[in-house]
Amino acid sequence: MSEQCYWVYILNCDNGSYYTGYTTDVARRFQEHVQGTGKCKYTRSFKPLRIAQCWQISGNKAMAMKVEQYIKKMSKKEKEQLLLNPSSLCQYFDIKAYQNGQ
Repeated sequence: MSEQCYWVYILNCDNGSYYTGYTTDVARRFQEHVQGTGKCKYTRSFKPLRIAQCWQISGNKAMAMKVEQYIKKMSKKEKEQLLLNPSSLCQYFDIKAYQNGQ
């Protein structure tokens, strides 16, 4: 059985804010945010423009949720620094950074 992979991602929204979430499929989830079909009220109000950054977490939903909460607690300035140096998050968690959602 293959190990489930989770992603934590940061979106740039049209109001200049960042939205952080986690998923098993970044491309599908981004389209849900763009189309407003997901359960996220925030991105229905403030449309996402692009995936600013994402990180891969192998086989551990609890870890994905922990990383998501860690980012959500950051100030906007801290998130901007994280986007400039995405691998810095990997120092705290056993995860992989992917530039601009790749």
